[in-house]
Order: sequence, then C-alpha cells, then structure tokens
Amino acid sequence: MILVMRLRETLYSSILFQDISFFDREAVGDLTSRLGADCQKLSHVIGNDVHLILRNALQGTGALINLMTLSWPLALSALVICFILSMIFLFYGQYQKRAAKLFQEYTAGANEVAQETLSLMRTVRIYGTERKELGRYKQWLDKLAFVNIRESVAYGLWNMSFNTLYRSTQVIALLLGGMSILSGHVSPEQLTKYVLYCEWLIYATWRVTDNLSSLLQSVGASEKVFQLIDLLPSDQFLSKGVKLQKVMGHIQFVNVTFHYPSRLTVPILEHVNFSVKANEVVAIVGISGSGKSTLVNLLLRLYEPSSGQIYIDGFPLRELDIRWLREKVGFVGQEPHLFHMDIKSNIRYGCSRHIEQKDIEWAAKQAYANEFISSLPDGYETVVDDNLLSGGQKQRIAIARAILRDPAILILDEATSALDSESEHYVKGVIRAMGNDVKAKRTVIVIAHRLSTIKAADRIIVLDSGRVVEMGDNTELLLKDGLYAHLFKIQTDALA
Repeated sequence: MILVMRLRETLYSSILFQDISFFDREAVGDLTSRLGADCQKLSHVIGNDVHLILRNALQGTGALINLMTLSWPLALSALVICFILSMIFLFYGQYQKRAAKLFQEYTAGANEVAQETLSLMRTVRIYGTERKELGRYKQWLDKLAFVNIRESVAYGLWNMSFNTLYRSTQVIALLLGGMSILSGHVSPEQLTKYVLYCEWLIYATWRVTDNLSSLLQSVGASEKVFQLIDLLPSDQFLSKGVKLQKVMGHIQFVNVTFHYPSRLTVPILEHVNFSVKANEVVAIVGISGSGKSTLVNLLLRLYEPSSGQIYIDGFPLRELDIRWLREKVGFVGQEPHLFHMDIKSNIRYGCSRHIEQKDIEWAAKQAYANEFISSLPDGYETVVDDNLLSGGQKQRIAIARAILRDPAILILDEATSALDSESEHYVKGVIRAMGNDVKAKRTVIVIAHRLSTIKAADRIIVLDSGRVVEMGDNTELLLKDGLYAHLFKIQTDALA
C-alpha cells in the first residue's frame, strides 16, 4: 500500500511539472485513468505476485533437487513436461502483455468520453445528444469486451494445457515408476517420493508461470505509467533564473514569432514588435483568432516563442525565475475556473504572503463581490460549486484574487465579459484605479472585444492575423480610419 501510494505521488508529480504543451496533447481522462486504474493494477503485483513467484520458484527448485537425487532418468521426464509448459506460457505471456496494454488504453478512452460527457451535461441535454454520447461510450466498451473475450479464451487454452500436462505427469510417473520397480531400479518408497516431488515441481512451475503471466499483464498495463514517470520536468522547474530586486513592469516583444507545437505549419504570431512602458495601461484588440490571448500565454511563459525574445525590465523572460515572476503577475481570464473549495481559499489562492480575513474582504469589496458573497449561506466559507455561482460572480472572485496579489503586472483577458452593465462599470473603475494608483503603480494589459472597455487606455495595440497593424490611443486610431476604426464602427452600429 505504501509503495502504491508513492507510485501515485511520483506519477502525479511528474505530470504536474510538464509543459503546458503536454496537456494540449494528453487527454485529462487518460491521465486520471493512469493515476487510478493503472496504479491499482500494480498494487496486485507488489502485494501478491512477486512473493508467490519467489516462493514457488524456491519450492520448485527444492523439488527438482530431490528428484535428481532419487533418479535422474525419472526427473528428466518431469523436466521435459516443465519445459513444454514454459514454452506454451512464453507465447501466452506475450499475448497477455499486449492485451493488457490495449485494455488499459481502451479503459482510458472510455473514461475520457464519460468524463467529457458528464462535465458537459448541459450542452448534451440542450442539443439532445444523449444517444450519440451513449454510442461513443459503447464503442469503447465493445473494444474492451473484444479484448477481454480473446484474453479469456487464451487463458482457457493455457489452463487446459496445464491440466493436460499435469495429469500426463502423474500417468507417466506411475508408468515409468512401475517399470522401474519391476526391474528393481527403484523401491516403492522412492516411487512415492518421486510422484509427490513431481507434483510439487509441476505445480510450482504452473504457479510461477501463472503469476508471471499476471506480472506481465500488469507490466503491459503500467507501461504508460512508467513512460510518464520517466518524463523530465519542464525546463522552467529545472533551471533557477534571475530574481530582480523589484519588477517595474517594462515589457518588450522583439520580433516574436510563434506557432503551437501541435500545429507547426500554422503561425499564430509573426514578427511581433511592441513595448509596454512601466505603469502604462495598454489594451490589445483585434478580431477573434488574431493572437491576442497567445501574447498573454507567451508573457506568462506558458509557451516559449518559436523565435524572437520577450524582455521584462530589460531581462530576457527565459532568464528570469518564472515562478518568482508569476508571483508578481495578476491574471484574470475570460472564463475563470474556480477550485472546489471555499470562496476565501479561492481568493487567496497562489498568494505567497500572509493573508488575513480582512485582506480577503477588502479585495472582494474592490471587485464588488463582497455583497453577493455575504448573502450566501456560509459567506466566505461557502464551498464553490459549478451550479452555485454565475459566470459574472466567478469573474468577480477571480478579479478579487488578482487584486489581493497586489501585482506589478496585471493582465486582464476579457475580464469583464461575463459581467452585467452595472458590475462592469464599477469593475472598470477598479481596473483604472489599479493602473493609476499612485501608491501602487502597476503595468496593466487589457484584452477586450468590447472596445468601450478600453477607451481610456494609454495605448491600444491592434492585431490582425498575428501581426501588429496599428498602435496609438483611441482618438489617434479613430482618425487613422484603419482596422480599429472599422471594429469600433461595427460595434457602435450594432449597439445603435
């Protein structure tokens, strides 16, 4: 139990410290299946198979030595049967290892479908695709059943082979032994010993091969587990970067090009050049798919640029201690995901300094979240549930989390998209205050589709197809009559 606990801990640790691109490739259901079913499979090996293999190997060796002592010609017949049994097992064991690997893969696939469907149940119900999802799940179950049936047939053949050879040994032992007694080479006492030792040897061989079969099955099932454990942590966790005395918030993108590792032929950003001065409020706008959120992902170093360099206060981003830097950055996403724990823990999540209840309440008030939190049955002790809070309430808690960190760099990626008009008005005031607070100056980067949100920004950067096409304040860009003016006109017409 202790070894399996350590195995799960090691596996989880290995997964947790991988690059974000790893999680783009691997399905969550597959990884949780490895942590659950695959590790549990190994517990049977550690707790049962290993000691049975050792015990029966020792017993079989003792029986063989005694057989050789009694009569080596008689012992030879038992060895021939053991050899045939081992050869049959060799083929069966290899098949069972492959079958176990397929079984675990199909189980992981079924778990992934189930997890995806159940987590998106509202979408499934709205579009009436219950039968389609059942069909997807049944496809994996059919594959599992196919592998299980074939494996059961193989096990039946293996068991039949053992029983046939085992009974043959008894018959051969009596025939050869009877002939040896008649010829005077063996006494009745020696024959009795021979038969017993023969049974021990054959039975021990069967137990060893049977447990080896189970061992191979577990090895096949856990092959992916060991592959994941062998993965090296991300370079971000291995290298110790530079820690600055203070983060001023001066950001530079120098000739940055990027494409996702899974889509090498599709460039997301191409030769992006711009800088953000310390304590400046900068907005990034553009049509969907222009690369706005990708810029944020690169700045947070979730991905590395394919080429070019990003600088923070004159230091290359990749040379800085990224875990230290992230403590100085506040981030609020478009769809903030809260953890299944109480609200106060969600607000202080990731904050390294000592936080008191009054600090949490202050941050919540700044994000206009205190009122609805206080109205909940357990207030700040209320455990967050998907059905408990609206999208806007989740966003306000996420904004409170960012305010509490008192970051040097604040990044807002569509942070007001789920807020109603009144809450958005107040929160926009908070955002401006956070950017212009004399006591706590900070750099603010705002990504917004609603252009009304970013009118007051010091500078607006306009992206199109991964390139910076315009730059300036709201008035300048409207006078240019370019892409920004076009987007502004569309939104104004839509509202009108």
